[in-house]
Amino acid sequence: MKFCKTCLQPDTRPNSVFHSDGICPACKYHESLKDVDWEDRKKELGSIVNFGKANNHSGYDCIIGVSGGKDSLRQALFVKETLKMKPLLVSLGYPPEQVTQRGVQNISNMISHGFDCVTINPAPGIWRDLKRKGFRQYTNSFRSTELALFSSVPKFAIAYQIPLIWWGENSALQLGETAILGKSGSDGNNLRKMNTLNGGDITWLLSEEIKKNQILQYCYPSPEEMEQANLRITFLGYFWKDWSLLNNGNYSVLRGLDIRDEKPWEIGDPYGITSLDEDFVTFNQMIKYLKFGFGRITDYVNEEIRNGLMTREEGISLVQKYDGTCSPYYIEKFANYIGISVREFWEQVDQSVNKDLFEKVSLGEYKRKFTVGVGL
Repeated sequence: MKFCKTCLQPDTRPNSVFHSDGICPACKYHESLKDVDWEDRKKELGSIVNFGKANNHSGYDCIIGVSGGKDSLRQALFVKETLKMKPLLVSLGYPPEQVTQRGVQNISNMISHGFDCVTINPAPGIWRDLKRKGFRQYTNSFRSTELALFSSVPKFAIAYQIPLIWWGENSALQLGETAILGKSGSDGNNLRKMNTLNGGDITWLLSEEIKKNQILQYCYPSPEEMEQANLRITFLGYFWKDWSLLNNGNYSVLRGLDIRDEKPWEIGDPYGITSLDEDFVTFNQMIKYLKFGFGRITDYVNEEIRNGLMTREEGISLVQKYDGTCSPYYIEKFANYIGISVREFWEQVDQSVNKDLFEKVSLGEYKRKFTVGVGL
């Protein structure tokens, strides 16, 4: 395990390959921004806007997938107020046991700014069964639900004949997940190649109890279907000089976003601006940390380091303090939801802990072997 020489990105991130000088892809991209001709990007953005308006067959110029959180609220307002487009918002709803009241309020806040929004709610029983299966099979209960989340927008775009989809950040450039690289920095048509989506493969979801006609909301459109519909997924963050977790959070709070008030160690987040609509992602970030040696805080501080707002040493202190932390409350809540004990939860997690990176102290307690910022 090695860390980027500039930020705190480890080389254990899936689909990320460091350059020969020890710098991660995300830092290389950030460094390249100083040479960007932003007027050229503005023209490219204008041509994409024209494409959306020219292909308005339904009364909407574009579609935006939203949760009501910081990124989607800022995107929706930018598209409406700056680009002067008429977007249709599409939100995948969580079942009652998972969604937070804060998430419901934030969606309401977003709609109150003058948007039409369609909410899709997959069958809650199937949702729970698939989360249980993902946890048992991959120690990742989000493997199935991310299929539904990412599939909902292009499926709706095809159904409503709205070919332009605005997405947020290009994680290939801004996080280093290079598998989704498209034909250009703004091209998001390869999103299906994300690590957790695995090309949109649903075969692992199927069983004697669950048939394909029960999981239609989890089926990502094929490349042929997307091409036939002339679908164009575009990363809006590619056109913003100031795209970042904190900038989006600060902007959206001023437009009515309600953020978390839990203690940082309870949610592994000192800012409280991420994953506002549900609680289960908190323990999933903890599991990601135990698998790969980094979690949500690493992504926060890397942005701040690249933007010159935090030193690498300050980032190390935050990562050591909060990365991988999670309140037992969320673990117990999830265990109850899928019908297992907390002990069974930890027994499953233990199977996926990276034993090269962590030493087991006791069930549910692990000691880091690596040094943050240095590696092994």
